[in-house]
Amino acid sequence: MWHYQPFSLLLGYLLDLVIGDPLWLPHPVRLMGWGISKMETLLRRKQPSTPQKERIGGFILAFTIPVLAYLIPWAILWVVKRIHPILAFFVEGWFCFQILAVNSLWSASLLVWKFLLIGDLEGARYAVSMIVGRDTQKLDEKGIVKAAVETVAENTGDGVIAPLFFLALGGAPLGFCYKAISTLDSMVGYRNEKYRYFGTASARLDDLANFIPARLSGILLILAAPLCRLNGKNAFKIFLRDRKKHDSPNSAHPEAACAGALGIALGGDAYYGEELHHKPVLGDDLRPVEANDILRVNRLMTTTTAFMMPLALGIRFLFL
Repeated sequence: MWHYQPFSLLLGYLLDLVIGDPLWLPHPVRLMGWGISKMETLLRRKQPSTPQKERIGGFILAFTIPVLAYLIPWAILWVVKRIHPILAFFVEGWFCFQILAVNSLWSASLLVWKFLLIGDLEGARYAVSMIVGRDTQKLDEKGIVKAAVETVAENTGDGVIAPLFFLALGGAPLGFCYKAISTLDSMVGYRNEKYRYFGTASARLDDLANFIPARLSGILLILAAPLCRLNGKNAFKIFLRDRKKHDSPNSAHPEAACAGALGIALGGDAYYGEELHHKPVLGDDLRPVEANDILRVNRLMTTTTAFMMPLALGIRFLFL
């Protein structure tokens, strides 16, 4: 019997590089977001609320959405596989394409670079606001560049390497399950007043899911740095020194490696919703931050992805 799954993963990767994520194309993550929002409303409907009830509701949400995200594509692939393996190959390839985000990450950050290139700071602030959670209205050019670099660095882990890792382990169903976990964390996994208790389960689940991929991302970024004419030795040094300097157990691993490879400092204080958040600094200011750092970190991200693909394909063959 033809084992098409590794080739579906390769097809999905190539489709992502070529097509990306056009806004007109329906995307499963938007459907996940809609489902999370609706289910949150349903679970919160009963009042008065208590910390215990919110934790229980949050657990139900964090359990239900990933399970559905796994079962729906699994059922679709089960049906199409029985129609014809070639049809299953293309359907799973399309699913894998929808899970990956190399092209969209590159394109969105490149738009920031283009605005900076022509000196349009307002345009650059708007473009970077589309890919970061922080307030961008008061950012100067250095702040804009750092925000773009940081989001590419972080998303190299949870937007590229982690999806490839789970696609390798369990195909498109497990890949969608991971995307559901990541989407839950981005929507409810906060420590603010609204989600302090309700979002606990989602945040912890995301921490668990990203534990291995975050560390794998840091290692692959270090290995890719010399091929991008960046400082691999310093990437290794900063990775070891700064990878745990974050409230999240995972976020700093790829960011620290990127900061070291580029020879710049990332992180530091930032405003979120008019509130100043004190974040640790990752890396050292070995040189001034410049707009071309956006190009450098994207080159590093795509090279790291190219390193990950043979590993992912090998794991996929192993788990058939």
